[in-house]
Amino acid sequence: MNDPTVLASGLQRSKSIFFVAACATCLWPGINAPMALAGGIAFALLLGNPFAAQVGRISGLLLKICVVGLGFGLPLATVLASGTTGLWVTGIGVLVILVSGLLLARVFALDTQCGSLISVGTAICGGSAIAAVSPVIGARADAISMSMACVFVLNALALYLFPWLGGLLDLSQSQFAVWASIAIHDTSSVVGAAATFGDQALAEATVLKLARALWIVPVVVGFMLFARREQGRAGRITWPLFVGLFVLAAAVRSLLPALESHFDLVAGAARRGLVLVLFLIGSGLGMPMLRSLGWRPLAHAALLWLLVTAATLLVVVSDVLPVH
Repeated sequence: MNDPTVLASGLQRSKSIFFVAACATCLWPGINAPMALAGGIAFALLLGNPFAAQVGRISGLLLKICVVGLGFGLPLATVLASGTTGLWVTGIGVLVILVSGLLLARVFALDTQCGSLISVGTAICGGSAIAAVSPVIGARADAISMSMACVFVLNALALYLFPWLGGLLDLSQSQFAVWASIAIHDTSSVVGAAATFGDQALAEATVLKLARALWIVPVVVGFMLFARREQGRAGRITWPLFVGLFVLAAAVRSLLPALESHFDLVAGAARRGLVLVLFLIGSGLGMPMLRSLGWRPLAHAALLWLLVTAATLLVVVSDVLPVH
């Protein structure tokens, strides 16, 4: 008679092997970012993620490594030129989105923690911003999981919708880069959508998105000061150090032009690694995350995102932003 424990152990082992094989498949050039994300989501919903406890940490670390790797593919002058303009452009967007999100949270009668986390996740860089602000404001576990789930679902939709809409509207590479870098939540989906749209869009969107990510510093400090005033204490701050390493990588490329071909290989490997990142992120969308969704937080997050998407697109097609 078969032992149920042995059968369960064998099933888990088989699932783990299948998961690792699926990860390896993402390194094949025939798999693009949308396919990888869809594959990860399908795996999580149909089979369950055998490494659910580790995949979030691993995908976050791999994402940062790959972003730094992309820096080796860009000259420092390009990074500084786009980044300098991008800082104030994205800064305006961050401020407007954050204020709008906090006001909408009141309309949907959300509690302060959930409203703040969804707003900051939409304004800056999705899950990374939520993770940075959560300990500062002492956020509850349910507020964090609900905010993460709302932002993740919309972030996944953006990866598919933005390249399609960009082609439908005949956006230029630069226009798409600006639109995606401001209106899409997470760095992973910004890079994935831009890579689908074109190489120039990928280069420009990466720089602009990282410029946007830098605003996590003053925003987190602001939440920290507010928490100290209201609660008498505040948690630790997580700094986006990988942004500085991205700039350093671009500087190394510029200082060693004889090695450009090698740096291009590193950047190419980083682009392929980002496809794997999206599979891992998709594999985190299992039933537990979906169950954490509430209609008020989801409605708040969706409406805020739609407003940001439409407003940013209107500004982009009007050519009022001096980003090239």
